[in-house]
Amino acid sequence: MGAPADVRIDILTIFPAYLDALSLSLVGKARADGLLDVAVHDLRSWTQDRHRTVDDTPFGGGAGMVMRPDVWGRALDDVLADGTPGDAPRSAVLVVPTPAGEPLTQAMAHELASADHLVLACGRYEGIDARVVEHYAACPDVTVREVSIGDYVLNGGEVAALVVVEAVARLLPGVIGNPASLVEESHGAAGLLEYPVYTKPPSWAGHDVPDVLTSGHHGRVARWRRDQALRRTAERRPDLVAALEPASLDVADRKALAAQGWFVAGDAGAGTAVVRTTGAPALRRVHVRPATAADADALADLAARTFHLACPPTLGAEAIEAFVTEQLGADRFAASLADPERLVHVAEEELAPGLTRLVGYTLVVLGAAPPAGAPLEHPAELSKCYVLPEHQGSGVAGRLLAAATAAAREHGARTLWLGTNRANRRAQRFYARHGFVRAGSRRFTVGGEEQDDVVMTGDVAPT
Repeated sequence: MGAPADVRIDILTIFPAYLDALSLSLVGKARADGLLDVAVHDLRSWTQDRHRTVDDTPFGGGAGMVMRPDVWGRALDDVLADGTPGDAPRSAVLVVPTPAGEPLTQAMAHELASADHLVLACGRYEGIDARVVEHYAACPDVTVREVSIGDYVLNGGEVAALVVVEAVARLLPGVIGNPASLVEESHGAAGLLEYPVYTKPPSWAGHDVPDVLTSGHHGRVARWRRDQALRRTAERRPDLVAALEPASLDVADRKALAAQGWFVAGDAGAGTAVVRTTGAPALRRVHVRPATAADADALADLAARTFHLACPPTLGAEAIEAFVTEQLGADRFAASLADPERLVHVAEEELAPGLTRLVGYTLVVLGAAPPAGAPLEHPAELSKCYVLPEHQGSGVAGRLLAAATAAAREHGARTLWLGTNRANRRAQRFYARHGFVRAGSRRFTVGGEEQDDVVMTGDVAPT
């Protein structure tokens, strides 16, 4: 059998047979191999009346029965003492399943797996007298964890006890054959839901296994699985995506998340000249949508905060302010939003449930002719494309540009053109990455001061 198991688990219940499932599968094998020491106890063994009573009516009245603290006290005292043989101190954790407990998570399972001794108290009826938790929480050698396995109510704690034992046992050394599976699985060390898995036959009921999985290219397989895990997590558990550490995400990860509307805010991104904003980078969900009349004031505020980012450092603050006041006020945006020849899209960031802010916008003017030069077929001007500094380099601007391009195409445009200040090399590189090419120049007036612009064009015709 080998050395004694490192972890002792005791379960107290009035239905011991309920826990017979712990003799099956990997947990049963771990017990047989001596990797896990599990003992199931009948709470009624600690009763002191001929009826073996474990419950009584609640003080204050009400429906149901409450489990007695004296019975639980005798049982827990004995089991806790039995789990700490010899003189070596052992950490004991009393786990009390209850709908009112803290949610069981993979992180908690890891914490419980590090304990020397787990005792699970399976309540029934209306629950265990509250003084039991109060009493043992005050004991110096016992940690009490009230645990919930979900937002629903069961008849007793036995099902939850099975869940806790299985979640903990599989983390112990030797229980799982391939430790790598603990990293890749849902809620594992990667913090993501697991990617979809497939086996033979390669084609079933009209559904084929993705080609990449039969390619034999291990790097492509790993990337596909990572992308699928990111996509699935973003779709089903956005809270897990929000908790990811941005520093742990590579360029491909960020691209996969951007496709799901998640961007790293507060990080300028590699190769940009934007100064990082205060605060640590964080993943934010950003929706790109057509603007509405209700956005006029927020758009004016956003324009005032972003227009100067595209201006050369030689342009005076007074000239910038004059342009913003004359051309980018709420009244101007209200007029654009009411004009069917002007298409405005916004990027809206979720800060908290029910709380959003605009972090970027585009304005396309349909039918606007470019400066003197080669004529363009069905042109439209990309008049504005701005995002807040903390979202520059995150991919939000690219998502906005894609939405603006698609909208222009739907309205009959075949070519987009834009002007950007000659000194704004960062903007020129951005547009070049998205298929725009340099096509000429123009003069552009900002607050009475003329500036040299580079004109760039991009084809938006359907391919």
